[in-house]
Amino acid sequence: MERGLGGDLEEKYVMVTFQAGIDYWKTALKGFEDAANSLNVSVEYRGATHYDVHEQITVLEQVIARKPDGIAISAIDPEKITATINKAADSGIPVVLFDSGAPGSKASSFVGTDNYNAGVIGAEKLADLIGRKGKIGIISLPHQHNHQERIKGFQETITRKFPQIEVAGIKDGKGNELVSKQAALELLEEHPDIKGIFVTEANGGVGTGNAILSSKIKDKVEIVSFDADKETLDMIKDGTISATLAQGTWNMGYWSLQYLFHLKHNLTASSKLNIASTPPLPPKVDTGVTVVTKENVGDFYAR
Repeated sequence: MERGLGGDLEEKYVMVTFQAGIDYWKTALKGFEDAANSLNVSVEYRGATHYDVHEQITVLEQVIARKPDGIAISAIDPEKITATINKAADSGIPVVLFDSGAPGSKASSFVGTDNYNAGVIGAEKLADLIGRKGKIGIISLPHQHNHQERIKGFQETITRKFPQIEVAGIKDGKGNELVSKQAALELLEEHPDIKGIFVTEANGGVGTGNAILSSKIKDKVEIVSFDADKETLDMIKDGTISATLAQGTWNMGYWSLQYLFHLKHNLTASSKLNIASTPPLPPKVDTGVTVVTKENVGDFYAR
């Protein structure tokens, strides 16, 4: 436990996600648990089993009813879940968003990737891979806020910096490997001269990689994906995926809990220093991305 900063094990903080069983959340949960150990508090992991906002709302309602000491949530659909997030905040439960935000909600802070900037980095990487000219496609989840920001950063960078590149199409992969594979096959059928595909999440990246493999065009289409799960790393190692953007997921979990603890105990700059104008916590914290390629992929496998 950190000297001078700790609670007790009766304090319970809850992390709420969606597609709760996927590998992506494991590192974020580890950060959440590591922070809990340092602060001597308890944590619980809950989430919708599917990519279903109504299921996530139900889970969040159940969590609110138990009156935890704080909630860290990754929002599947900001428009539909904001009212429930606000219900938690209005009832006095500290709420921090991580990974996927809900900008109009009453959550205190967002801890996660600067998704617009990640889209910029993805655009620059894919442009370099295809020689800065030609047709490209995007596979994403266009209704989820963090993915909207990635698409926006990507498209605006292509338009501004790479006039010889055309974004030929955007497909909804629904965060599902099989759906994304089909979406990629449709892109390739509609635009057989496509040179690259930007995919904004891991399941979609693997699905797109499988589409490239089944079409036997591995050496003709470059893929830039997201996240650093084992399947993605394996596809980078064998050259199916050219690069991926690894997010700081441990930091998302760790700092989400630290923020919740500080909110719960009123350990903020304004309360400690009596400065009324000082915000209680930074409203946004960028946990960064790292470009992973065949050259450094070995550093990202779990040990």
